Amino acid sequence: MTFKAKIDQDMLVAAKAKDKVTLSALRLIKAALHNREIDLKREANDSEFIQILSGMVKQRRDSIEQFAKGGRTDLVEKEEAELKIIQAFMPRPLSEEEMLQEIRSAIDETGALSVKDMGKVMKILMPKLTGKVDGKLLGEKVKAALSA
Repeated sequence: MTFKAKIDQDMLVAAKAKDKVTLSALRLIKAALHNREIDLKREANDSEFIQILSGMVKQRRDSIEQFAKGGRTDLVEKEEAELKIIQAFMPRPLSEEEMLQEIRSAIDETGALSVKDMGKVMKILMPKLTGKVDGKLLGEKVKAALSA
């Protein structure tokens, strides 16, 4: 089943169940996907769909942090609910060990020796790991690996 079909099916289920939060989050995903396809002038592939979702997850996490600082618990709860729904479409996150293994293989592949070579390593890792690990965490781990 394609991700579009899955979204449509889940929207139908949420509408029948009168689950407004889920329906709203699914509509946001569908709209973001539609907008990206308009920009691309073609259908989005799986990796582009994951990139869209990753951006939405990052946006929700930033919003949660800002609303929490502002004492807006109602908005924090709304964003957290949307975040859970968006994350349901994301691939399984990598474990710490799996991430470190990917970093080691990328370092070996590029022949990176120091932190100066971090860009080369990240260039290889990001397309493979987008949506499976947090980019900020990945950058920190790569930096630590190249510093050691």
